[in-house]
Amino acid sequence: MNRETDTLLVEDLRFDTDGLIPVIIQSEMDQEVLMVAWMDNEALTRTLATGDVWFYSRSRGRYWRKGEESGNTLRAKDVRYDCDGDAILITCSIKGAGVACHTGERSCFYRSLPLRGDADDE
Repeated sequence: MNRETDTLLVEDLRFDTDGLIPVIIQSEMDQEVLMVAWMDNEALTRTLATGDVWFYSRSRGRYWRKGEESGNTLRAKDVRYDCDGDAILITCSIKGAGVACHTGERSCFYRSLPLRGDADDE
């Protein structure tokens, strides 16, 4: 596969039937997954144009810039899409207190489910 000809435009990405695409936010510093949210074409276009990470809130029905209330803003450093063009990965720096979760935790993934059995079994 020629990577030079495998570049999509925003409008070529595979948004779902609601016009949304899942976005994984990863720390530039240590590659930890910080959060998952949703974007539509406009939120992604704003992010690419400004470097500030914008999302579309399904529950509030509006756009929001991460950190607009908390001060913990995300600055996009790299934006990638997966092989199917239906998910986005944004590597970011975090400004403010250095937390991405609204609970005050650095990552939204601070809780775990118990695994049963030996995790090393295949």
